[in-house]
Amino acid sequence: MHSPREPYVPDPYVRVRDAREHNLQGVDVDIPRDVLTVFTGVSGSGKSSLAFGTIYAEAQRRYFESVAPYARRLIHQVGAPKVGEITGLPPAVSLQQRRSTPTSRSSVGTVTNLSNSLRMLFSRAGDYPPGAERLDSDAFSPNTAAGACPECHGLGRVHRTTEESLVPDPSLSIREGAIAAWPGAWQGKNLRDILDTLGHDVDVPWRELPAEEREWILFTDEQPVVTVHPVRDADRIQRPYQGTYMSARRYVMKTFSDTKSPTLRTKAERFLTSTPCPVCGGSRLRAESLSVTVAGRTIADLAALPLAELAGTLGGTSEAARVLTEDLTSRIAPILELGLGYLSLDRATPTLSAGELQRLRLATQLRSGLFGVVYVLDEPSAGLHPADTRALLTVLDRLRSAGNSVFVVEHHLDVMRAADWLVDVGPLAGEHGGRILHSGPVAGLATVTESATARFLFDRSPTPTREVRSPRGELKVGPVTRHNLRDVTAEFPLGVFTAVTGVSGSGKSTLIGEITEELPGVGRLVSVDQKPIGRTPRSNLATYTGLFDVVRKVFASTDEARQRGYGVGRFSFNVPGGRCETCQGEGFVSVELLFLPSTYAPCPDCGGARYNPETLQVTYRGRNIAQILDLTVESAADFFADTDTPAVSRSLTTLLDVGLGYLHLGRPATELSGGEAQRIKLATELQRAHRTHTLYLLDEPTTGLHPADVEVLLGQLHGLVDSGHTVVVVEHDMAVVAGADWVIDMGPGGGEEGGRIVATGPPRDVARAAGSATAPYLASALGWLPCF
Repeated sequence: MHSPREPYVPDPYVRVRDAREHNLQGVDVDIPRDVLTVFTGVSGSGKSSLAFGTIYAEAQRRYFESVAPYARRLIHQVGAPKVGEITGLPPAVSLQQRRSTPTSRSSVGTVTNLSNSLRMLFSRAGDYPPGAERLDSDAFSPNTAAGACPECHGLGRVHRTTEESLVPDPSLSIREGAIAAWPGAWQGKNLRDILDTLGHDVDVPWRELPAEEREWILFTDEQPVVTVHPVRDADRIQRPYQGTYMSARRYVMKTFSDTKSPTLRTKAERFLTSTPCPVCGGSRLRAESLSVTVAGRTIADLAALPLAELAGTLGGTSEAARVLTEDLTSRIAPILELGLGYLSLDRATPTLSAGELQRLRLATQLRSGLFGVVYVLDEPSAGLHPADTRALLTVLDRLRSAGNSVFVVEHHLDVMRAADWLVDVGPLAGEHGGRILHSGPVAGLATVTESATARFLFDRSPTPTREVRSPRGELKVGPVTRHNLRDVTAEFPLGVFTAVTGVSGSGKSTLIGEITEELPGVGRLVSVDQKPIGRTPRSNLATYTGLFDVVRKVFASTDEARQRGYGVGRFSFNVPGGRCETCQGEGFVSVELLFLPSTYAPCPDCGGARYNPETLQVTYRGRNIAQILDLTVESAADFFADTDTPAVSRSLTTLLDVGLGYLHLGRPATELSGGEAQRIKLATELQRAHRTHTLYLLDEPTTGLHPADVEVLLGQLHGLVDSGHTVVVVEHDMAVVAGADWVIDMGPGGGEEGGRIVATGPPRDVARAAGSATAPYLASALGWLPCF
């Protein structure tokens, strides 16, 4: 007889031992599975290094191990996280705030796969014209040859040139540069000489040339070849050459479509007018696809509807389409739940915020039916109005209730309070962080005196009231009719701190996007957004701020560099000479993974140092150029403190002032969050002393910031106002709004339900406004109402 085996009881914890990724100091931590765990700590404390760099990275490595020898071979290139051991780790799904630049063909529909479902509905159950052949689902996509409009190739708009755009000043002659769209330097002179050789008068004002001659010069598709005899300069001989003519239109269109240079493309775009495609009317689809309808509407009509309205429209479709429409509406439901019902399927992905994109992917995961996995989320509350945070918590709770573990890196206090388990990392950033201060139920953090989080999480006292500044004038914007704004006029007071508030999609960013330097009262305009400061590891904190230019000069002036004949260029990793040629100075090589996104791995030759061995032999005060790049901002400030490098000190001081002391100087741009990129831009701006009035525009500057870091940032922004400048922020953090001088509240809802100014005035007035979604939360921050 066999004795009965003991039942297997799985370990209910993910146990991490000796985690050393980035600044983690040999961390040991046990985190329960099947609960909502929130990782907290100041920016740079190490919470993302633990959640993403260690736990998720190890789950990904184990996945690679399980698939094929090909993938296993790549693990050594991608690298494993620095951790002794992790036990009890299920498969993991990462939902990070990717800040890549999607193409204009990417949309809400493609990100969520809702477009696939809608196309299937039209293909299988659409109403076709009599005698029409049934179309495949591909025929309803503007991104395929079968569906794209042949005129605009599925883009919905056509780019054209006009005489007015190509020749803005007709009083000039061709020789004086009347055709502004033509290139400068030799190439422009060449085209003028060819016209002269062809017999056109290049010295009379443009407007005096005959109309048919002007038409030919600007728009001809002919490319005649002539022998040009250039005017001889006294100091050099210029021989005759064969020159090929290219009209202004042809040059602009060729540059716009072919150039790899963003600068040239932007210049060409100035001479183009963009209009809806005359063939498809902007719908992007060919006529056969637009002849099919569902509920009396074309697929372009339905794709343009807000998702909230689309869900209601689909309810009236035929019985034959019932299964497909039920699938679609069930997929739309979690998107509506996350407060994104104002988005339409055809909304281009580049116009979405990182928070909106992440929540769309989160909604898609709800439909996946996975269980037993770890979801690792990166600040899902980013870009969320407090009114939408409850819906987010409901969604996270549903993911957990489905049998998953939900690990969230988060700064939002309400998300922390809703957690089952809290892991607080700190106490400070960089080398002063990387320790676990608390791992347990939320209430247990109250007794941890070292924690920066505890002070904000348990102190419910109202925001201290600050005397409201008096404006020095006002800036009138509008009337604006764009996106969901309809004839909206706003007045921004000058010389004060203004917060623009409202739920997601209410029109905040659209409104402040209308502020330009041309408006009376603006003076100098500085717009600080969260777009990446670079798209490859070649761009980093030191290069973007200009700090690295000074450092390279310091190295080039050392005795060792002079003896070797090394100039400033030798210490650049962007040009041949001193750099490692294997990775061409990037420090990383791109690793292509079959069926997976490519990733970056440290260079096998230089190990990430970026330079060749000879360059690294030159030192300044005992460190080589790669070791300088490896310093944190804080360490670099100490290193250069007693040196004669005021430009370096000034740059480092401003980075410290915006709370970025924990970042390494060589931190690749690809690893920076949107909030970090925005603060680097702000620091770069702050190090330039400006006495003239400047208007600073910031879009959600507190995104990705711990409340302790928000205090530091606000000190800088209010300092700008005290220096005589104007600061306008789009903001969801009610503590920031409560401390503003003026509030402009948009709404009342998102999309078609928004686009109006609901209330304006000092925070105390807006907190009393009827019909404002912001008012009750602002009143709570001011201490008038209990916290939600």
